Amino acid sequence: MTATRQGSTPGDLGGDGLAGADGQQHRTLADSATAILHEAILTGRLPAGTPLRLTEMADLLGMSMSPVRESIRRLAAIGLVEVVQHKGAWVMPLTVEDAIDTHEARIAMETALVERAATRFTEADAQRAAAALAEHVAASARGDAPAARRAHTEFHFTIYRAAGSRWLLRGLEPVWENSERYRFATVTPPGQHEERVREHQAILDACVTGDVAAAVAAVQVHIRHAAERVLAKMTTDAVAVPAPRGPEAHPAG
Repeated sequence: MTATRQGSTPGDLGGDGLAGADGQQHRTLADSATAILHEAILTGRLPAGTPLRLTEMADLLGMSMSPVRESIRRLAAIGLVEVVQHKGAWVMPLTVEDAIDTHEARIAMETALVERAATRFTEADAQRAAAALAEHVAASARGDAPAARRAHTEFHFTIYRAAGSRWLLRGLEPVWENSERYRFATVTPPGQHEERVREHQAILDACVTGDVAAAVAAVQVHIRHAAERVLAKMTTDAVAVPAPRGPEAHPAG
């Protein structure tokens, strides 16, 4: 998913209100800056806490400050960047507390979405989700992390779009983007790639058969396992950190 939704943020990073041909060029440059910064934040090339100084970012991207300002505002709207009036902007930090909160929020929203999706899933939905999952596996195998991330997002959101809830999807987007930062910061131990593929397949299979309980259980197990990998990487004693639990969460098997 690419961060394209615009939003307002306080302080000196407000937009210029350009229009016409100049405005179109501004939007094109802002789209490009947003995509580049978005990928750099998710993959850790711009680590947590990095200050996003307009002049420096503009020089690095080879463009004026105006589209960079717009891109920072967009990234703040989905929670990847923090902007404070008169102080500037920086990449949001990664913390244990935020990781737990992020994954608990995912459990709550994705449970609600998959409950509805499993009752409405069509053959076309199944084909799109299966194709995205196959691309995710193939891209991961060839080491193409950006393509794998896009396919992973498309797999999940193909399923969640079947729920038919515009507001739940909009609410999930910033939480998902933040979760992706933690996923990129985690090294998956050998053998767990296959486990993650099985988890994805279990979610898809349950939706195809319309088994709501199985779909809910599969999603919750999948997210809790992701949280456990993140917390194990971030802490020296992962056992002491409480794992997130969603409504009617099933124990991980």
